[in-house]
Amino acid sequence: MTAPTPVPGPRRPLRGALVTTALVLGALCMLFPFAWMVLTAFQPDGSLGSAPRLSGLTGENFGRLGDAMPFWRILGNSLWISVVSTAVQLVTSTLAAYAFARFAFRGRDTLFMVYLATMMIPQQVLLVPLFVEMKQLGLIDTYAGIMLPGLASAFGTFLIRQAMLSVPRELEEAALVDGAGYLRILWTVVLPLVRPALATFTVFGFMASWNNFLWPLVVTRSPELYTLPLGLSSLQGQFTTQWNVVMAGSVISVVPMLLLYLFAQKHIVRSIATTGLK
Repeated sequence: MTAPTPVPGPRRPLRGALVTTALVLGALCMLFPFAWMVLTAFQPDGSLGSAPRLSGLTGENFGRLGDAMPFWRILGNSLWISVVSTAVQLVTSTLAAYAFARFAFRGRDTLFMVYLATMMIPQQVLLVPLFVEMKQLGLIDTYAGIMLPGLASAFGTFLIRQAMLSVPRELEEAALVDGAGYLRILWTVVLPLVRPALATFTVFGFMASWNNFLWPLVVTRSPELYTLPLGLSSLQGQFTTQWNVVMAGSVISVVPMLLLYLFAQKHIVRSIATTGLK
């Protein structure tokens, strides 16, 4: 004689409703600053103290960006620097990750730990040595000077290496038997299997380069080389600031990152689930 199935008590639906309510409230709290930013970008009044209104919205603030500074040139600078830096980081991180994941050489683990330890060094500590180095190389106030310090990423190497460790070695051994070299194995066998990790690092690397403020502030002098964070900071005056114009530029700055994240969202979720990234 089978035991009767226990009937769930009223606590479980109540608990689920409380969790759902907490999640909805948390999502609203996170979305509130973005909603405020978008509404302020369309306000005719630039005062920060006045609450955004749904009436009288205007898109003139986006046109005023070009009058306040060479905004579209600055936007192009940010796109160029972010795309090139992210692409080079993908190449360097992938090659380093493949070497750490598959090649056995003396001191490999120690070197990898030292490489990861560089992630704990604050950027502010490296500003003066990097500036002196860029000055000696003649790269002050150049695109190369902005991009060069960020062309290698310890985080990207770690993330892609963890994904490569999950790839079965038998696939690579079969390719070696067929006469494929290491670079061809990396390109045709390994990289398609670690695509989620590559997409995740692409989003993180692009976002870090896109939002980088401190190093471009130190190494650039000409407004023509400004990136978007520097351009938006220049809109803030000493006594008065047109916050509606600043928020219009902020809205434009969010769009590329949002589109990139939406495009790679599926791969990011899969990478977090498979590599244990928290």
